[in-house]
Amino acid sequence: MDSARGRFDMILAEALDRISRDQEDIAGIYKRMRYADVKMFTLSEGEISELHVGLKDTMDALFLKDLADKTRQGQRGRVETGKSGGGNSYGYDVVKKFDVNGEPVRGDRTINEAQAEVVRRIFRDYAAGKSAKTIAFALNRDRIPAPSGGDWGFSTINGNPKRGNGILNNEMYVGKIVWNRQRFVKDPDTGKRQARPNPESEWVIQEAPELRILDDDLWNAVKARQGENRTERDESGTADVRKMNYRRRPKYLFSVLTKCACCCGGYSAISATLIGCSTARNKGTCDNRTNIRRDELETRMLNALRTKLVDPELFAHFCAVFTQEMNRLRMDGRASIAAAEMAKIDRELDTLLNLILKGGATDAINSKMVLL
Repeated sequence: MDSARGRFDMILAEALDRISRDQEDIAGIYKRMRYADVKMFTLSEGEISELHVGLKDTMDALFLKDLADKTRQGQRGRVETGKSGGGNSYGYDVVKKFDVNGEPVRGDRTINEAQAEVVRRIFRDYAAGKSAKTIAFALNRDRIPAPSGGDWGFSTINGNPKRGNGILNNEMYVGKIVWNRQRFVKDPDTGKRQARPNPESEWVIQEAPELRILDDDLWNAVKARQGENRTERDESGTADVRKMNYRRRPKYLFSVLTKCACCCGGYSAISATLIGCSTARNKGTCDNRTNIRRDELETRMLNALRTKLVDPELFAHFCAVFTQEMNRLRMDGRASIAAAEMAKIDRELDTLLNLILKGGATDAINSKMVLL
């Protein structure tokens, strides 16, 4: 938009991949900038032409793919030696140590006994017949932090058995490291990563008995109960489509926009017609149990917009508040840029000061400092 309005006539970047690493995006940006008569320059290539967009961007894409392949090879090698392939699981701490050459040794984990006891509690309660929601309520009531540091939710406990996530599905608790269950691909429309399951033949499974938290009897009891709770399938092995569609409720007019006045959590569907505070029902950390019919909420909101937003005084107030908020966001953006510049200057001053203290500053630097 700004390029079409003539607000700038040049784009300068360190390299083409600093603008975008996606071939489709960079081609689209170049086409739009050319239409707006805006030239693109990089420090390494100079002025960008169709040749750079076609060849250089292809080379960047191949480089990223090669880097991703090498990273996965390194992760696979670590898993095959009994180390973590990346990230950490609830119930474990990252071991920080160095080899004889002073290089960090990565991938080692040790059991966090306090969190391990919480894991055992969750498995015992679930095997005893308690629901994941009931377990989450109890953990929040006892003020036990969730893996993210916030409150427990039933999805944190249940997870997805096929993808192996969630407390109840982490096989590391029985001394197995399972890697490469899934891969991630980027949605070309939204830019968000989507998980895709890999065939079981591509999984890498490594025994790690030193990381075992649970005994086999408790693990198997939980797996048996999970199997009973799965969506029933017909004789052909396909799931009941009606049940699946019911669980995956559609979005409505004010979905995501409706918030709880007590905890600022979202309002979600609790039945076919009612919506309520999802935090109160899923985590138990909010006492707001007030429900409202979805159609009544939509009617109230549309009537308010129809009757009140056309009022000149209210419309003027809306414009003033909107302008104030936009100005605040712009100021915050400028402040963040200024803070980053100040941090860079501070680092450069620290480097220069260290050189002077160590006697590494040249006469030219010393003379310039005297002049300043």
